[in-house]
Amino acid sequence: MNRELGDDVLTTMQAMSKRRARRPPATPYLGEFEQLLLLAVLQCGDDPYTVPIRRLLSERAGRQVARGALHTSLDRLEAKGLVTSAMGEPLAIRGGRSRRYFRVTPAGVEALRAARAAVSTLSQGLEELLGR
Repeated sequence: MNRELGDDVLTTMQAMSKRRARRPPATPYLGEFEQLLLLAVLQCGDDPYTVPIRRLLSERAGRQVARGALHTSLDRLEAKGLVTSAMGEPLAIRGGRSRRYFRVTPAGVEALRAARAAVSTLSQGLEELLGR
């Protein structure tokens, strides 16, 4: 009888595993800095490389970001599939080196929407305290 019970448990666990595998992937969690970074890339328009991204973060968000931290964060967003990057043409002004340009992917836009919706939902009823 023990063996039958074990087989039932195994069958149930296998069925649960298959159900989990069919679920669409959850929207990746975005930390505050990741949200700011995605927004800055979107704001850069046709010139989304690290210099204007870093300038926007400083001017509009008041965040001073080291170049290394910026590159590490952009690499992490790319690994998550939230941005893509491509190398531009070599530039004489950069000693023949190329710029790395970034684009927010549809998954990145969706992650921003989800993060914005979560903040909006959690903020409901706190307008008087938080303003607007």
